[in-house]
Amino acid sequence: MSGSTFNTMFRITTWGESHGKAIGVVIDGCPAGLPLAEEDIQGYLDRRKPGQSKISTPRKEEDAVEILSGTFEGLTTGTPISLIVRNMSQRSRDYSEIASYYRPGHADYTFDRKYGFRDYRGGGRSSGRETIGRVAAGAVAAKLLKELGINILAYTKAIGPIAVDMDKFNVEAIAATPTRMPDYEASEKAEKYLAGCMEKTDSAGGIIECRISGVPAGLGDPVFEKLDANLAKAVMSVGAVKAFEIGDGCKVCTANGSGNNDCFSAESGKVIKKTNHAGGILGGISDGSEIVLRAYVKPTPSIFSEQETVNKDGENVRVRIKGRHDPVIVPRAVVVVEAMAALVLADAVIGNMSSRVSYLKDFYSREQ
Repeated sequence: MSGSTFNTMFRITTWGESHGKAIGVVIDGCPAGLPLAEEDIQGYLDRRKPGQSKISTPRKEEDAVEILSGTFEGLTTGTPISLIVRNMSQRSRDYSEIASYYRPGHADYTFDRKYGFRDYRGGGRSSGRETIGRVAAGAVAAKLLKELGINILAYTKAIGPIAVDMDKFNVEAIAATPTRMPDYEASEKAEKYLAGCMEKTDSAGGIIECRISGVPAGLGDPVFEKLDANLAKAVMSVGAVKAFEIGDGCKVCTANGSGNNDCFSAESGKVIKKTNHAGGILGGISDGSEIVLRAYVKPTPSIFSEQETVNKDGENVRVRIKGRHDPVIVPRAVVVVEAMAALVLADAVIGNMSSRVSYLKDFYSREQ
């Protein structure tokens, strides 16, 4: 199976299955000298692990990360960093029944058509648990970016019909609420809405917004390696995400140029934009303003309501899915979107070092 490797310079390869012995990632291209300990990564994994609240799957996993290689005396060595998280709470018997049919909204049918075989225990590689490797690698990328003054903040913008009131934005609420919403009132409403979904044996979707500050102008390329295109690919590669926006997103189709253009201004010898409809990227290249993107997440496909499907013999059947599932994926996916954005930015800042001869001359003249 190809397609498990991502990025060019800060390159990662994730591995493992939902109900296998472990999940992990190998990072190749992280510069030497970055302070890195397991605690730096664990904080990110704790934000996505299951069993944290009543709106999360009851599967209990510590998701404890181990650094197997790539560090010495608390610093990265410049060699591949291998990270592992061992699976400790598999209940594969919950999935034995689905070996005979295709779950609606899942990759069961498409996996069978492509490979003629599938790991039905929790979805195997198509399980949301695969994102552990992404988040672990994203934690390393985020730490590298912080060394450069680049910070990433993601949060739940909406769950179902309940949206955050940005006038009540409270950054502390993101970590304090089970919904990861930066608005305590909206979070309470969303929790009630989800309780209603659970009573009906149904699920909900939502929106994740991500803001990236401190990004210098000039990252990205103008054609196939556009920064916004790479962010879109990264975020859309998360299994539950069905749409991506940057800046004003879909609203631009009803705007006029006079209102959508971001006018430039010179202040204290620095070029800035008066507005940010573009979301921090112009022509595929960062413009120095805040990058704002959104991911639209589908409802959890594993619901306990009876559904129609087809079994492997081509017969129409009705099924009720068993197992332990989230009524909403969004809160646990917030850190996944954050991690994917960090990976793209880390790749871009390293790759940008070769964009000008002057950058190379400055670097090597300092080395002499």
